[in-house]
Amino acid sequence: MTEQAKVPAIRFAGFTDPWEQRKLGELVVIERGGSPRPIDEYITDDTNGLNWVKIGDAPSLGRYISKTSEKIKPEGLSKTRQVHPGDLILSNSMSFGRPYIMAIEGCIHDGWLLIRDEPKSFDPMYLCHMLGTPKMLNQYRMLASGSTVNNLNKELVSNASILMPCKFEQKVIGQFFNHLDDLITLHQRKYDKLVVFKKSMLEKMFPKDGESVPEIRFAGFTDPWEQRKLGELMDVASVRRVHQEDWTDEGVRFLRARDLVAFAKNESIEDPLFISSEMYKEYSAQSGKVSVGDLLVTGVGTIGVPWLVTSDNPVYFKDGNIIWFKNRHSIDGGFFYHSFTASAIQNCINEAAGIGTVGTYTIETGKKTPIWLPSRQEQREIAAMMTHLDTLITLHQRKLELLQNIKKSLLDKMFV
Repeated sequence: MTEQAKVPAIRFAGFTDPWEQRKLGELVVIERGGSPRPIDEYITDDTNGLNWVKIGDAPSLGRYISKTSEKIKPEGLSKTRQVHPGDLILSNSMSFGRPYIMAIEGCIHDGWLLIRDEPKSFDPMYLCHMLGTPKMLNQYRMLASGSTVNNLNKELVSNASILMPCKFEQKVIGQFFNHLDDLITLHQRKYDKLVVFKKSMLEKMFPKDGESVPEIRFAGFTDPWEQRKLGELMDVASVRRVHQEDWTDEGVRFLRARDLVAFAKNESIEDPLFISSEMYKEYSAQSGKVSVGDLLVTGVGTIGVPWLVTSDNPVYFKDGNIIWFKNRHSIDGGFFYHSFTASAIQNCINEAAGIGTVGTYTIETGKKTPIWLPSRQEQREIAAMMTHLDTLITLHQRKLELLQNIKKSLLDKMFV
């Protein structure tokens, strides 16, 4: 390896020396965990028990393991592996392989590897991020290639080759990625809180089953809501069938049920489908055209997922898989959409689809679906609030995705 290859693509100012190449096992102690068996006989509620670290104790956000859900009896210590604050543990599953730093005393089973930096060769946060880089994971897979090894083990990880900078550069890199993780955690928590808050508002701003008013209302509104069936308010229909051989790579967008599910999650569609403009013109002349304010709802798969039409861009969809509510402004579009995400309508859809079966939501059940309606002004105010929440949720989701992509790129460019 050339000296030029021993430096990362991106470095902090002031660092110019090449990184040193070593085997990981030359620098740290690597040991596999162990389990006293049968484990159920060692689990205890005693406060004097030893923290028993399981995969489920690893945090979804952050790098530190600070608590465990279970403890084991002290007499199981001789049959397991004890870990201390500052030790790193690495899941030995090839599908997982994410490292964590222990913040507490504990014991690990054989699903973990202990990585202990006894010579203090590494900055702990640097080591933690380095062990979880895509380059390290790829190296594990290459070392295991052609063998019967399906999981990480002591020998495989010990033989992994690493390049390491001086301790001070390690510290700077570790602090940088720690700060980036803090930002990601911040936006993840904001996103999670907004999602939970919206779910709560959907429960409280729409009437529950058997009730005619919601728990929370905007000031000035006191009249009871009116219950109607959607088939009384609008046409509920589908479209003329388009066969698979008529799908194209451009033209008028052709939607499937899974596309609506992706829209609801703010996910991009990797393989969008289309039909020709000529076919759309011919078929929509018979079925009608989807208009602003109409609602398309999944009838198969994840049923009852709505998508509100908000533009005049022509769309067509897969018949039978999607139910078309031709709203034609009978109900405020935003209110109509959010009503379909509230529990009252979702419960009706699930009940109509059948319990314990592969459910479907059909045109006939769509016509019978009840909806609770306040005045048009109250509809608009509820819709505006829910739409604002959706905007905030999308904003934090996109910031979160951006930060995650930045981190992924920098992990590739700031480690060799």
